[in-house]
Amino acid sequence: QVQLVESGGGLVQAGGSLRLSCAASGLIFRAYGMAWFRQAPGKERDLVARISANGGTTYYTDSVKGRFTISRDNAKNTMYLQMNSLKPEDTAVYSCARSITWGQYDYWGQGTQVTVSS
Repeated sequence: QVQLVESGGGLVQAGGSLRLSCAASGLIFRAYGMAWFRQAPGKERDLVARISANGGTTYYTDSVKGRFTISRDNAKNTMYLQMNSLKPEDTAVYSCARSITWGQYDYWGQGTQVTVSS
């Protein structure tokens, strides 16, 4: 049974930083690309960043480029999202997901709330 569990969310002031973690179990973690998504109240869920199975290729949505860094530790079955220079518009529930192909995701975590105050 695949399980993805996010942690690290919280309340931070604008300009601050947070590091999210996604702990995976029940899958061969190193075999899959992974991704972070976010969903703000009243909005659709959007892709934030994606990382390939070996960590060698990453993708970021334009609004977070230069501020967020996605990474993974395959030995620990864990993915991370380092978020710097946070803005109020980054406020959302952040979820991790397993990628089965580019653009297709099949398992999701429950999400962790990130709130950025101005």
